[in-house]
Formats: sequence, structure tokens, C-alpha cells
Amino acid sequence: MQAIRQFNLFDEVEKESRTIKEVAMEAGVSTATVRNWLKTGYLEPSVRGCVSVESLNRFQKEIAGKEKLNSRANKSLRDEHDHGYITEVIDMKLDEGSTDPASIGGLYEDFLSNSYRNREGIYYTPTEIVSDLLSYTDLDPGTATFCDPCCGGGNFISQALKLGFKPENVYGYDTDPVAVKVTKERIKREAGFVSENILEADFLNEVVSSKAGLFDCIYTNPPWGKKIEKKAKEAIGRQLKAGNALDTSSLFFFACIKSLEEKGELGLLLPEAFFNISNYEATRLRVLDFTISRMVDYGKPFKGLVTKAQAIVLQKSPNNAQRTITCSSKNEIYSRTSKSFSKNPKTIFNLYCSGEDTKVLSHLFSLPYITLKDRAKWALGIVTGNNKKFSKNTHEEGYIPVYKGSDILNPELKEPTTFIPSDLSLYQQVAPKELYEADEKLIYKFISSKLSFFYDTEQRFILNSANLLIPDIDFPVPAKTLTDLLNSSFMNWIFTKLFNTHKVLRGDIEYLPIHSQFLENQIFCEDQFFQKLGIEKQKDGSFRIKE
Repeated sequence: MQAIRQFNLFDEVEKESRTIKEVAMEAGVSTATVRNWLKTGYLEPSVRGCVSVESLNRFQKEIAGKEKLNSRANKSLRDEHDHGYITEVIDMKLDEGSTDPASIGGLYEDFLSNSYRNREGIYYTPTEIVSDLLSYTDLDPGTATFCDPCCGGGNFISQALKLGFKPENVYGYDTDPVAVKVTKERIKREAGFVSENILEADFLNEVVSSKAGLFDCIYTNPPWGKKIEKKAKEAIGRQLKAGNALDTSSLFFFACIKSLEEKGELGLLLPEAFFNISNYEATRLRVLDFTISRMVDYGKPFKGLVTKAQAIVLQKSPNNAQRTITCSSKNEIYSRTSKSFSKNPKTIFNLYCSGEDTKVLSHLFSLPYITLKDRAKWALGIVTGNNKKFSKNTHEEGYIPVYKGSDILNPELKEPTTFIPSDLSLYQQVAPKELYEADEKLIYKFISSKLSFFYDTEQRFILNSANLLIPDIDFPVPAKTLTDLLNSSFMNWIFTKLFNTHKVLRGDIEYLPIHSQFLENQIFCEDQFFQKLGIEKQKDGSFRIKE
């Protein structure tokens, strides 16, 4: 950010300045907060509407993070996670003796800066989720050992103590010294035990170097997408025999399995992607080697994070294909088997799908079918890099209409309301022009929980909230018929039951089954199609196998 150099009437250079808005953006606070700092003397004004850079530098160095301003301001300005400051404040609270154990953990979590959370992949688990996840353990807490490899503020460990695990049998790891300090203090207050089993260490490295022990019970919320240097991540993956599954969620799964006693119990809270994205398929296959007892969809419990949190609980014993897996989602409980997951495309763990729905899916995938995988061209819509700069809401000379995802209404298309310059070289990312100008193509909404396609024969251009596909010339289903099929309630039902996502991904579309042999005269007619598939539609929109 460049400083503004102001000149007065006598051409004397004023102090280097930044506007209030610039300071607010840099600090991650509101302009009202910056004005308050000016009023209270923490910052000094230079010229009207500006802040002295000299006072800003002094404020960041000497005041922010040391004096009590407001929690948001201090958190944003301690972007590098000032352990010394956090320890000082927590020590003060502990010395006061008025802070209960649970509040100590909450206090620590409140102090974590956003950049630190993002870099470390940290999203601390709400106590209600911890309580629910651990409430179904089959182990005897009086004799079993318990470990949280990413203990943070100690929520899982606290719940383990409440369940009766002996404090001397409870272990924890964390790379943050403050987290370790907080967890030890919670054990001391809740169980009257001074623990030496909570270690400041990276659990992945401890497992790889064979320093970690074996535990009967491991429950944790591992880092989601923690930033680890590529070579280090690959080395850890090789040691853990994780193959290409190098996301930290996968690495922690493999590390936990290695540190789990035979017949031990593992519970993990994971991002939704772990259950349905291609990158995790190898990990899901490994999960199916063991006996799964439970899966839970906890919705979106983390503020500022759009992804869902889902959990899996398993026993380190050979897969018992007959064992019922309890799947909870949106106040609904389904009974599944591991076999029902293994038959899914990409071995997706669609825990929100009932046993009856699973039978229909299994039936549909048992019939001959084709897919769009390797049989179509795909392209993203235009990424302008700055829609505000380039787009207009009325047509002008030299501009072309472009269609957004929200313009695609199954199966119609709204009139265009956005126009951009026809010079495609202006934009950040553009597919080959001939794809937009194909004689026929399918354009579809990208951000959506349902399939919404439009058959285009007028060479329309699209923005990046929409994507396109062009079936190969020899694809046995005409593009118009394919559009009708993809828009159908039938295909939307399959899409929802398999993927249950708010994004329509190419990789998901490519796995949808297309029973082309049942498209009479290459036309999609629902009733005839269902009859040939051997299914029938229910009043609630679901399907069942026809008797």
C-alpha cells in the first residue's frame, strides 16, 4: 500500500499519511474502529480524513496486542499469532481463579487470528458436537487409553474425562504451546491431575518417527487443509503409505490408524469433501478396510466456513460387511452397510441416503449405461477478473451479451442483463472461442444444488457462474435429448442422492449413468424410460424398484 504525500499551501511536505479506509482494510477492522482510535489518541491525524503513518507504525509496534482495545481489533492486528501475548492474558485469567475450565478453552480459541486458523487449518469443535460424537463409544473408559492428536483448547479431552477415562490414560498433542498449556490446565481443574501426557509436538511427525504410542481410542478434529510444504507432505505420505492422499485430513486418518490399537476406536470430524470428492477416494477405500459404526452430518457449525462438517467412527478390525452403519443427517437416521458405499461411483460416502434409495441406486448402476467421462469437451465461462469494470446492464456498440448461472432456468434461459466488451483478450480467463460458438452445446449452472441445463444453438457466451459441455460427435445421445435427461427429476434425484452438493462439478456429471439403450427414438420420455429401467416414481419424488 503506497503512502499518500500531501502538500500544504507553502509546499511543505506533510507527514506521510494513509486514509482511514486504508488503515481499516490493513487492520481488518471497520472505519468506525479506526475513528475511535483517532479519538482516543491511539492514532494521530495528519490531514483531513487521513492517519499519520508514523503514529500507525507506533500503534502496531507498541500498542496493538498489548493494551486492551477490542477483541476484534487485537485479533486482526496480532495476525501472526502472538503466543507470548496470549499466554500472558490466559495466565492472568488463571491467576484470577474465576475462569471455569471450559471458558479457558473458549478464551484461547477467541484469540486465534484468522490467518493462523487458515494456515494451520484450525476449526475448533463446538462442545455439543464433541459430546454427541463421543457419546457412542463402545470402549470401557475405566481401562482404555484416549488420545486427541490435535487437542487445541482441550474439548475432546475434557469430554473424555467426563465419560470416565482416567486422566493418567489421556493423551494429547498440539503444535501450539498455548493450546498445550490450556489443555493441561483444564485437566488439572477438572480431574485434579497434573498431566505430562499433553505434548507440544506435531502428531504426524511423531507417528512417522515412531515416537507416538498406541492408543485404544482416538477422537479428533484434524486440521482441514493445513499448509504443509510439498516435499514434507510427500515424505509423510510415503511413510504412512497414504499414496496420493496428501491433504492433511487424509494424512491424519492414516496416522491415527497407525497409532490405533487393534480393535481400537477412531472418531474423526472431517470436511464434507472427505466423503464425496475424487481426491479423497483412495482414503475412502482404505476406510472401508475397517468396520465402520457411525457417520454423522453436523451441517455448517463453523462461523465463516461454508463447508459442512461430517464425522466417521470406526473400529480397527477387518470390515464387517454385515454390520449396520448408523448414518445421521438433518434429524434423519438411516441404516447402511459398507457394501452400499463401495458400489458408489468414486466410493462416495453418501450418508444422507436411505437404505431404500441405496437399493434403487444399486439397481440403476447394475444396468448397462454410459457416461460423459472422456466423451465431451468442457469449458468454464469467461472470468473477466473485474465484472464491475467490464460489465454493463444495457447493450452498447462493441459489447456482447453474456449469460450468468442465474439466467439458466431449467429448461429456459432468461433474457441477458449483462454485456461485456467483445474483445476477449481483455479478460483473465477465457476458453477457446470456438467452444462458445459451437453449433450446439449445453450450458449449465455451476453454483447450484440441482442440475439446471440449457440447450444452446445460438453461440451464446457465458460468465464463470456457468459452464458448458459439448458431447463428442459419436456420443449416442443427441445434445437436446441429453439436456432433457439431465434436467429431469430422475437425474436430479440421482445427483442429489449421490453428491448432495451446492456445486455442479464436471467430475460429478461425468459419473452420472446414462441408460442410452432405453431412450426410444433418441427421445427422453419419462414414463417409458422408467418402465424400461424397472423403477417407478413415488409421490414424494423418490423412486423405488418396480415389483
